[in-house]
Amino acid sequence: MKRRSLYFIAPGQVEVREETCPSPAPHQVLVKTQISAISPGTEGLLFRGLFPEELALDATIGALAGDFSYPLKYGYASVGQVLTAGQAVDPVWEGRWVFAFHPHESHFVTDLDDLIPLPPEITPEQAVFAPNMETAVNFVMDGTPLIGERVVVFGQGIVGLLTTALLARFPLGNLISLDHYANRRQASLEVGAHASLAPEALVEREQIEAWLPGGADLTYECSGAPSALDQAISVTGFAGRVVIGSWYGKKRTELNLGGHFHRSRIRLISSQVSSVDPALSGRWTKVRRLALAWEMIRRIKPEGLITHQLPIEAAGQAYQLLDQSPEDAIQVIFTY
Repeated sequence: MKRRSLYFIAPGQVEVREETCPSPAPHQVLVKTQISAISPGTEGLLFRGLFPEELALDATIGALAGDFSYPLKYGYASVGQVLTAGQAVDPVWEGRWVFAFHPHESHFVTDLDDLIPLPPEITPEQAVFAPNMETAVNFVMDGTPLIGERVVVFGQGIVGLLTTALLARFPLGNLISLDHYANRRQASLEVGAHASLAPEALVEREQIEAWLPGGADLTYECSGAPSALDQAISVTGFAGRVVIGSWYGKKRTELNLGGHFHRSRIRLISSQVSSVDPALSGRWTKVRRLALAWEMIRRIKPEGLITHQLPIEAAGQAYQLLDQSPEDAIQVIFTY
């Protein structure tokens, strides 16, 4: 049978190709994708040619094994139904709704170990948020927010919004988000931020003190913009923590570490979802963390953050939208 697969073929160029889909081996299944979600941060780096060539695409996901080089398939949030089970697979799998960390394509063959059956009460439109919700859970775990703390989140793209939504469930003293785009600031208020501002509102020392007396206790940098890290440091108070959730790829930044940072004992924390903080690994595994992410999806119901559903044939339009008009989109979904 034929399938439609999305390829990144060069910076600024994607292509949907029709190709032959292999038949499942005895221990494999064939999945028909219903929807898949674009991850604007990581896929934006691929689209713009800013992915570091020396890194594997993702060493923890089998479907993304291999080094970076065009043309390539990418994506890691696919939801569909099992069409056919191999001879060694229990037929009960046929017709089951599943999630997979798999590139954007209409059909794929995979091992059962690479599939996650959709938990009860989780719809496909909710399930595509699993990777970003797990990332947001990881950010919160790494930041260890405390009761009454003043917390700031830079960037209200999809990961930033989910992080804000999780933090809103803590008894914080203040939760402020920052984003350039009005639609994201409005969404941030709707998921629980106490205030959502343009970054320019927290530049001068007087502005910071007015909103955050003494500075933030905990700051998250989720914007994907390297320049935001310097501002994130500047709004953080003495002995505060800055969790760097953004992945900048090849993008570089200059930090002013000779002033406020130098005497403030600020901690910079790298957070990345492929691992659990070693300090927690005695009790927390990736399986337990993903189970928590599913529960947070049930509670937060993030499907309201979907702004566009486009057929996979309109992939070029989708990436141009995110690249050229990010103020118009939050979560873009492909349909098949």
